[in-house]
Parts: sequence; C-alpha cells; structure tokens
Amino acid sequence: MKIISAAPGQLAQAIASLPPDDGTPVTIRLAAGEYREKCTLSRSHTTLVGEGAQHTRLVWGDGAYTLLPDGMKRGTFRTATLLVDAPHVTLQSLTVENDAAPREKVGQALALYVDGDDFTCEDCRLIGHQDTLFTAPLPPKEIEPNGFIGPKQFAPRIPQRHTYRRCLIEGNVDFIFGGAAAWFEQCEIRSVEEPGYVTAASTPEGQPYGYVFHRCRFTSNGLPQGCTYLGRPWRNYAKTILLHCELGSHIHPNGFHDWDKTAAHTTLFFAEYGSFGPGAGTDRAPYVRQLTQEQAAAITYEHFWQNALG
Repeated sequence: MKIISAAPGQLAQAIASLPPDDGTPVTIRLAAGEYREKCTLSRSHTTLVGEGAQHTRLVWGDGAYTLLPDGMKRGTFRTATLLVDAPHVTLQSLTVENDAAPREKVGQALALYVDGDDFTCEDCRLIGHQDTLFTAPLPPKEIEPNGFIGPKQFAPRIPQRHTYRRCLIEGNVDFIFGGAAAWFEQCEIRSVEEPGYVTAASTPEGQPYGYVFHRCRFTSNGLPQGCTYLGRPWRNYAKTILLHCELGSHIHPNGFHDWDKTAAHTTLFFAEYGSFGPGAGTDRAPYVRQLTQEQAAAITYEHFWQNALG
C-alpha cells in the first residue's frame, strides 16, 4: 500500500500526485488543520484519513444560488466541497463541510457528493445546511431544465452501495438525499433549523434498498417539538427504513412527509422498527409501515450488502 501525506492546503496537490488507477490501494494521510479546498477524488481504492473529525477539516463555501460568469446559477450539483467520483473509496476520521450560509440566501450547498459503489465513511462529520450529503446516482430525469447541471449531469446512473459508520451528519432540509443504497450504522443525524426534512431518497424503481438507519440517533440543536420529518420522497420509489433508532422530540408525529405526492403512497417504502425516544410516536402517517420483528430481523448489513442492488 502506498501512503501519501498532506498538510492543510495540500489535498488537491496530493490527489493530483496519486499513481495510476490500477487497483493498488493508496492512502492519503491528512494532518490536522483546516483544508479550505474544493476537491474531486476520481481514483478508486483510495482512502483519505484524518487525525480526527474535530481536527482535520475539509471546508468550502459554494452555494447553488450564486450567479456564474455565464449568467447561470451554480446549481446544487456544482457546490460540493468534496466530490468522490470513483468506486472503492473510504473516508476516515475527518470533517467535510460546506459553510455557505444562510440557507435562504445561498440555497443548496453540498458538503459531500459520492458517486461510486463500495463507498465507506467512518468516524467522520458531514456538516452543512440544505443538501449536505448527496448519495448518487441522480434520478433518470430532471424535473426542471438544467436541474442536474454539474459534473455528472450526463453520466450513466450506476447503482451503488454506501456505508456510513459512527458519523455525525448535520443539516436541515433534505440533507441526506439521492438514489444510492446506503447503510447508516450508529450515526448521529443532527437537524439544525426548522422546518426540516432529514432524507429525500430517490431510490430507483426496483432497487431493493434505499436508506437504512440502524441504531442511529436523530438529534437537534434545541429545535421545537415536531418540526422535522424523517424524510420525504424526492422520487416516487423512495425507500427509507429505521431500525432501533432514537428519535428526539423535534421529529414530527407523522414521521415522514409525502411531499404532496399522493401517487407515491403506493410506491414508496417508509418503515420503522424499534424506534424509541420522544419522537417515536404512534401517530404516523398511514403510508409509514411498522415492521414486524421477523421483518426487521431479516434486514442485516450482510443481507443489505449482498442484495442492495437486486
């Protein structure tokens, strides 16, 4: 395994120095400090390791509403602080943040954009406001012209699996969104403003899994009771499952929102088992399923990984 070291301000330089993408594992070790850089990692079998999420921070501040020289707005998918555009990539012990604010003025502002199968994120912080984490692929079609403008606008929509372990993911509106099959294990999902929506899955039709949150904590920074939904369907086949999760009082009694898409009631899959805490009420929306013990027990990480993509 090849190891490359980088100091603050040198991540883009370290990425540019990576050897050819021949399947050989490479690790970039990031020293403590703030890396105010906007970077793209497009080499597979590459790991970025920091010295702890509180100490190694990759930060940028692009927002979707910014007008570019050609007169167009930047748009959501050109805002990412870090774009991972390769399979078999791992992030460990660092923060990826988009500090563009306030949301009402800057719009969507991605911290991390991941487009690659077998992505792993461990002991990291993903910090932003609206659209903090995008888990590709994009949906097949835009709703608005140029809605997907950005680096992967015309790329193939490749099914993929992501794993997030012991991470803090922070935001307010749709701050975990996209079409990947993604497993979140023992993560803290922190809402920071109201009104809020945690997830906006766009699970492709026929894909067995969308988002699975296992033993996660849904917290807030002191938000009012019932002001945040666990998710809403960006596309009609959205899938989001919570297993044994702790829900703060900021979670709305209905649990999920349908985004006024009544046609999606029969196609989406929003489900829970073993939720607890003040946000784990019994007044869920009628399209939210309560899994049986047998159904929940069948949803293991091993089954997810082997069957997530069908």
